[in-house]
Amino acid sequence: MDIAKCLAVIDELCAADFPTRYGRTAVGEGGPGYLTAELQTSGDFHEDGGSERDETETQYEADRDALGERLRARWGPARKFSLYSTFERGMDGEDLDEPWAALSDHVPDVHLWRTDAGRWIALGVSQWDTELPFQLLAVVTVIDPP
Repeated sequence: MDIAKCLAVIDELCAADFPTRYGRTAVGEGGPGYLTAELQTSGDFHEDGGSERDETETQYEADRDALGERLRARWGPARKFSLYSTFERGMDGEDLDEPWAALSDHVPDVHLWRTDAGRWIALGVSQWDTELPFQLLAVVTVIDPP
């Protein structure tokens, strides 16, 4: 992982205007009040017996933590925020705000900071299914966590 590149992307997201409607961006996706960047994406695990997947998950969590240490220097310690209850509430039919509703479908928890400008910064490790790639995601939003 190139930490300097990841920090530059997060800085771009922090300075950017939010889209007026949902859509893809150069680094991920966005919608009213949020932008998401796909900082890093692994290969898939269709032919894996499990060992590569476990190692990749550990590496992605370590990369998130290393990037988080750099963000800690800017905004203080991260708050670890579980998205499990958000996922459950969505499954029960509750209408939840984005980006939190979609994020909870594939990211179990995020490391969360609040900037002086009032934006939330979240880092999380995504995986949609055991055979699909991991992604290191950064989210910048003005929408409060649920």
